[in-house]
Amino acid sequence: MNKKELFQNIKNKSSFLCVGLDTDLTKIPQHLLKEEDPIFEFNKTIVDATAKYCIAYKPNLAFYECLGVKGWIALEKTVEYIRTNYPDQFIIADAKRGDIGNTSSMYAATFFKNMNFDAVTVAPYMGEDSVKPFLAYDNKWVILLTLTSNTGSKDFQLIENVEGDRLFEKVLSKSQDWGDENQLMYVVGATQGEMFKDIRKKAPHHFLLVPGVGAQGGSLEEVCKYGMNHECGLIVNSSRGIIYSDTSENFAKGAQKAAKELQAEMKTLLDKYIK
Repeated sequence: MNKKELFQNIKNKSSFLCVGLDTDLTKIPQHLLKEEDPIFEFNKTIVDATAKYCIAYKPNLAFYECLGVKGWIALEKTVEYIRTNYPDQFIIADAKRGDIGNTSSMYAATFFKNMNFDAVTVAPYMGEDSVKPFLAYDNKWVILLTLTSNTGSKDFQLIENVEGDRLFEKVLSKSQDWGDENQLMYVVGATQGEMFKDIRKKAPHHFLLVPGVGAQGGSLEEVCKYGMNHECGLIVNSSRGIIYSDTSENFAKGAQKAAKELQAEMKTLLDKYIK
């Protein structure tokens, strides 16, 4: 999916919502544990309930990898189900990969060639040769970890070099030597508030993947005020706030209600900030 198609889908749905599929066997409704593949059954139901209100899904790989082969099978089935039934959805592998070139090439083939994700999150710490293999695929996206929402983000991401650039700003500027706004996105946590202004100084036209709205306390209004551009430029993720909004047998209705409410708020903000 290219940038134009992504923005068109945002306009069509009046939404820039991404639903995070952080599917945990200890948190899903217990009646699903009787199913042969409870992870997939949960994901399938969540997707059917929310697809009308979102433009993307983001499976967090940790929740699948911890289950071994069964987890990978559930993940593959989930991606295939979304591709078949909701082909307009942008699917992100939240894998946070990043290694030397040969290894990154294998990771890129895993997510882009074998599993047909649209995008993968990548850690930029090892530099250009760890990122470039992911950029070799047409109409696929690399989403670089840049300024995250966790409390430890300040340990490294705000360190300044001798020129006065903070590490996250160096990631933004240097990575644009490797790829452009049609290949690269950046992860910026919703809890960063006015820091989105600094992000936009370095990357005015790129899409940002924004976790941290909902359970982590990020403000959607602030994210849009400081981070939205003329093409929206935002994919805002909510995981727990949607998929676990109701843990009863009626969990699909709860997820649908939560997604619908967030989409309605997004529509208002799109109307406010995009003329």
